[in-house]
Amino acid sequence: MDRSYFKYTTKSRLDKAINSLLGIVQGISIDGMINDREMAYLASWIAEHGGGEQLHPFSELLPVLRNALADGRLDDEERADLRWMCDQFRSAEFFDKVTGDLQRLHSMLGGVGADGEISEEELRQLRGWLEEHSHLQSCWPYDEVSSIITGVLADGRIDETEHELLRAFFGDFTEASDRKVLSGSLVRIPQGVAGICAACPEVRFAGMKFCFTGESSRFTREELFATVERLGGTVVSAVSGKVNFLVVGSEGNPCWAFACYGRKVQKALELRKDGARIMLVHETDFHDAVADHG
Repeated sequence: MDRSYFKYTTKSRLDKAINSLLGIVQGISIDGMINDREMAYLASWIAEHGGGEQLHPFSELLPVLRNALADGRLDDEERADLRWMCDQFRSAEFFDKVTGDLQRLHSMLGGVGADGEISEEELRQLRGWLEEHSHLQSCWPYDEVSSIITGVLADGRIDETEHELLRAFFGDFTEASDRKVLSGSLVRIPQGVAGICAACPEVRFAGMKFCFTGESSRFTREELFATVERLGGTVVSAVSGKVNFLVVGSEGNPCWAFACYGRKVQKALELRKDGARIMLVHETDFHDAVADHG
């Protein structure tokens, strides 16, 4: 990697690193327990950022982090100290709140998946964090994570298939990389589209652009288009960064990844990963929003 430009991005890289550390600490300790594999994941953060040891705030953070890891465990006091220090160093000077919290979320997901085991308690605690940070809604991967958690916890247990899905999804965030790539893990959800649509979305109509994919169980395309336009929105045929809502029909092909139905969904997911704030909405939630608007 060409690092010649790093001198121009020192502040942004410091802020991102602090957000990443805070997310990792929260992720690996979210269930109140930390195992050896999670400790190793935290140690990898030290290895990645050891070169900046002479720079503030690493000159303060790294010694504390190394001391905390010296005995091979991270107790409640050490975890609280690290969180407190990260909070002191966090800044909105370079990144806005949304960007900073998204950086934390990415690293938190990596921390949760660091040991390859995802528990119900970890999902519940993560759901609580998501609820406290609802301003991230419509930003990738907030909606995807929220929807997956809601679906998995619906019956109060994690079966083998769901655990495989969770490991694949969270594993995408465990690799240290500036560009987190969503693999095909979501495609393997047995319930079809349930894991890609936003959970409890806030759907607005006035001035919004809508796109539809899949077949509706209740209305024709013409009726759906007319409803959107009646409520002040517009309908477009293709997914782009200008689309606000992609409505996924409940009668879509379960093999959506290999059909026209899936092309629009796949495009929307790619756009979300690149920063577009397009929300994927299940048809049921769309109808609920229409009813709320009278």
